Amino acid sequence: MFEATFSQPPGPPWKRYVLPGSALEATGSSWRLINQASDAQRYTDAQIDDYQGLRRRDLHWKPPLTLTVRARFSHPAGELVGTAGFGFWNDPFVMTAGTARPALPRAIWFFYASPDSDMKLDLETPGHGWKAATMDASRLPFLLLAPTAPLAVPLMNIRPLYRALWPVGQRAIGVREALIDAPMTEWHTYELRWEVGRAIFRVDDQTVLAADTSPRGPLGFVMWIDNQAMVATPWGRFAYRLLPIPRPQWMEVAVLRIADGG
Repeated sequence: MFEATFSQPPGPPWKRYVLPGSALEATGSSWRLINQASDAQRYTDAQIDDYQGLRRRDLHWKPPLTLTVRARFSHPAGELVGTAGFGFWNDPFVMTAGTARPALPRAIWFFYASPDSDMKLDLETPGHGWKAATMDASRLPFLLLAPTAPLAVPLMNIRPLYRALWPVGQRAIGVREALIDAPMTEWHTYELRWEVGRAIFRVDDQTVLAADTSPRGPLGFVMWIDNQAMVATPWGRFAYRLLPIPRPQWMEVAVLRIADGG
């Protein structure tokens, strides 16, 4: 079991990735990951992870395990700028040093994206907001389906065909998502039980998502807040940009624990 000690700044196994315009403060009873006010010309990111410098095959975490985080945010959903969250992924876009090359994304986490983003991967869930989410684009069903993309993507622009066809793609990627109603500015206990082939997400002991799929390991742990926006839709929209932060914003964490077993 790994459990953070909040009387001091993050130490092993946690690694810090704090860019100019960001900060990580230890209050004595919590850590605060901060993005200062900034324009859209600079990427800001306050992050804790355990995968910097590692090859993907050497990442630490596989199911079954349970992640527990107690956290709150400076702003509510819709006002917090950029993306934020905590959980496990394979750093597919090579956002920190050490990973050799891009890869198909695998993730299981609590994930936030402001309204500037639109990652519409779940048929019934908006492409932004505060979510429980899991996906694995390296699954064999998706790899077998990928050659049909040049034909399928244009058809997704026709709404009846999108609603009929995208569930096939969603299942192939292993996407399951659910919005979280709990106010982000209040303290809540977030729990993720990552098991082989399924996952259970809870907030304050209430299940918000029971997924019948989960990514394969190994994955790395990440906790972050930044100012990016991304667009990725089944109908072929892809974009990335940085967002201005009008005033400082933060995520505060008072419990961080990863225990073996689901």
